Amino acid sequence: MEKETFDKGRVISFSDAVFSIAMTLLVLEVVIPSYNELKTSNTWLILQNRIPSFIGLIVSFMVTAVYWIAHMRVMKHVSTVNSTLLWLNIFLLFFIVLLPFSTAFYVKGFDYIAPFAFYCFNLAAIGLFNFLMNTYVIKKEKGLTGITPVLGSYLKARSFNAFIVWALAGILAFVFPFTARFLFILLFVFEFFINKYFKKKLKKEATIE
Repeated sequence: MEKETFDKGRVISFSDAVFSIAMTLLVLEVVIPSYNELKTSNTWLILQNRIPSFIGLIVSFMVTAVYWIAHMRVMKHVSTVNSTLLWLNIFLLFFIVLLPFSTAFYVKGFDYIAPFAFYCFNLAAIGLFNFLMNTYVIKKEKGLTGITPVLGSYLKARSFNAFIVWALAGILAFVFPFTARFLFILLFVFEFFINKYFKKKLKKEATIE
């Protein structure tokens, strides 16, 4: 019996809608000042009190944008969407939808460990399902849609980077809470070396072909 497949265009459109809604909802966690607050406080004090909210908004917005780009990148190489890929995508979107809540939870408990750890594990879960999607698509397509062995390894390395850094930050939050909050910097450090390593391999692979 032939495996059931689904309309790739609808899956992408639905995913794009979920990403855009989640990114929009993030700004709602930045509380709009009331009339009394505007009347009794100065503008700089109002904005200063919302610094954690703006940090959460910026970080979560940019992270979601990065995952959206990664989603577009991997879906470009998908020929057909089967049940396995569909459910991997649904679980990815679930944790994307959860991000506005975990961001608000983190912001409102900015000085506490548990909200930060929850936020990190949410991001780690997104990274995990992004990694699983990349791994499955690479295996499923077997190079038929432009994913070469080197490109496949590159996509998996990038997606695994996000998962491992955020998971590590969430775990270390309970042991070294101050250090854990700056661990996200490793995302950019590892990304730099991953890009540098695979840039040469991708160029070499392109010349061979």
